[in-house]
Amino acid sequence: MRPKIFIKTNFDLCSGCELCCLACSEKFFNGYNPHLSAIRIDHGEENLYHFPVVCQQCDNPYCANVCPKKAIERDPQTGALVVNPDECIGCNLCNRYCPIDMAGVGPEVNYSIKCDLCNGAPKCVDACPTGALETISL
Repeated sequence: MRPKIFIKTNFDLCSGCELCCLACSEKFFNGYNPHLSAIRIDHGEENLYHFPVVCQQCDNPYCANVCPKKAIERDPQTGALVVNPDECIGCNLCNRYCPIDMAGVGPEVNYSIKCDLCNGAPKCVDACPTGALETISL
């Protein structure tokens, strides 16, 4: 099953403000800390460009495939890969095997955090003032 929506990144529009990261951290942790989000901004070449990195919601997801508890499953509504915090044991294998480091155990919780597409309405996309993030529906 393929995801029904994706977050498309337009790095040429990204200003590096990290408002997307703040919106994401607020969703997961009820606070504003860009280091606690499931999206990141890679700042390159002395901050001359900024590259938003989001979970690709892979067709053959390494994160879900290596999970010993099968705690990462596809949401039938959105097609997003979602972590079940009650099943996750915090082993961090999902992060170790994700090719772009988009899953991992949160520092304040003992389970993995990854983009779940906010039930089809990604808060990071809503928070982006420049249009560097957009939702694409399939």
